[in-house]
Amino acid sequence: MQVEHCDLLVAGSGAGGLSTAVVAAHLGLKVIVVEKDSQFGGTTAWSGGWMWVPRNPLAVAAGIVESIDAPLNYLRHELGDGCNEPLVRTFLENAPHMVTFFREQTALQFIDGNVIPDFHGNSPDAATGGRSVCAAPFDGRQLGEHIRHLKPPLRETAPWGMGIASGADIRHFFNAMRSWSSFAYVTRRVLRHWRDRLLHGCGMHLVNGNALVAALVRSALDRNVEIRLNTSLVRLVGGNQHVGGRVTGAIIHSPHGDVEVRATRGVVLACGGFPHDIARKQQLLPHAPSGREHWSAAAGSCTGEGLRAGEEVGGSVSRNQASPAALAPVSLVPRPDGSLGHYPHLLERAKPGLISVTRDGVRFTNEANSYYDFMTDLLRVCDGKPTVEAWLVCDHAFIRHWGLGAAKPAPLPLRPYLRSGYLKRGRTLAALATECGINASALTVTVARYNSQTAAGVDADFHKGETAYNRIQGDAKHGGPNPCMAPIEQAPFYAVRVVPGSLGTFAGLVTDNNAQVLDSSGMPIGGLYACGNDMNSIMGGHYPSGGITLGPAMTFGYLAARHAAALPPH
Repeated sequence: MQVEHCDLLVAGSGAGGLSTAVVAAHLGLKVIVVEKDSQFGGTTAWSGGWMWVPRNPLAVAAGIVESIDAPLNYLRHELGDGCNEPLVRTFLENAPHMVTFFREQTALQFIDGNVIPDFHGNSPDAATGGRSVCAAPFDGRQLGEHIRHLKPPLRETAPWGMGIASGADIRHFFNAMRSWSSFAYVTRRVLRHWRDRLLHGCGMHLVNGNALVAALVRSALDRNVEIRLNTSLVRLVGGNQHVGGRVTGAIIHSPHGDVEVRATRGVVLACGGFPHDIARKQQLLPHAPSGREHWSAAAGSCTGEGLRAGEEVGGSVSRNQASPAALAPVSLVPRPDGSLGHYPHLLERAKPGLISVTRDGVRFTNEANSYYDFMTDLLRVCDGKPTVEAWLVCDHAFIRHWGLGAAKPAPLPLRPYLRSGYLKRGRTLAALATECGINASALTVTVARYNSQTAAGVDADFHKGETAYNRIQGDAKHGGPNPCMAPIEQAPFYAVRVVPGSLGTFAGLVTDNNAQVLDSSGMPIGGLYACGNDMNSIMGGHYPSGGITLGPAMTFGYLAARHAAALPPH
């Protein structure tokens, strides 16, 4: 078998793996990144690119200054008995340093989230902004020929492969048929995108997770990091198989055969968790007894090999989370090739004029709450039932303004989604219910009750619109007293079915403050690190705010690299 040498071997090319690689190479280590897919980026490339980083330098520059005690107390309340305070404190102390490093030393720049609230505004020390950053838009031309290896945005969320950023960018798209300035803005964006596709084969204005991955890859290439695609991790070398228990490298498989890579400083597992590992889902997700009743929106290449490799050398995957997965409602979108796309419903649920009901025709949750809370409530009300599903219901005015799932707003047509069966339509609510298999009389009563509350803007049943997070996800300009409530009254009516899914997984390898994987006795396995979703989430399976996956992924990647280079955290 061929043998190669490096200082640090990284398995996986999402935010966790790439951040580790960039920092380690900056510190003088020779780094190889292996990615099993034919494109780099993993689930990160499909994400919104947001990172939860309390006390970050962009917030401080804007005058949002808080002590570490405020976000720490928020997490104590949110995580409860599952709060691993030493690990949480390490994150809170080092995350701002991580942002500073990337801003000052790499191609990755950030935009602030100074008006983005935490998910649970009624919890002690919840913030109304200043705890988030996102990758700034990135010019794909800076990647040169490597742009063709960047995983494009998820096709169901990106019309014509064009990424649309949150905030002002997406607001213009929503308002393109209602505002001349928005129409002009969208026209320029679309024309630029098609020009780029003609000239370069894909869009060059990269946003969200695509921008994050592209900037990290550019930074890695600038530091001579070798990124090998179509190359998978077979197994680790060393660990508890040898005296001393140190991991000394790995066997990797490429189109040219197996290679042993000997890594003097260790191996980093950043393979994306287990969202498409049937056996692990069967073990850890009660709502997926066969492992197939969970439809993750994570990249299909994330099939759990990092976790299995870590277990084989003495690591352990935690079973102590509130949830093993980052739950989110997902709809299944038929594709022309016969496959199904997994559309994560993150945006439209809080917009005024939508409710969600079970097959019984009744509401079960505050639709404007986070995707995780929505799915937690759905699993609760469907406990013991043979099928876990809900329907998002709206009227014609809503769908033409906001769209519904993969069905886009005007002027894009609805017909393809109606023809495929993804989108259901009825001239009356009763007719819609019949199409969906929903209790028709109950749906009619539910909508009437909801409509009766919209004039006053008070959701007496589920308190929609009462937190800062609810309100910012709604539409303050729609004219009613509650930015998340408007009547459902303009026929025809529409619905999309949602099922249990996730944005990724939380249950991962147990690590210490340096992202070193721990063995069953709680001791570090020398030379073995885990970050991203291969590292057990520091949030204990809770979801207190947006960006709690990428923020820790980047931070513990930064810490793993510094430890591998024999440097203190900061």
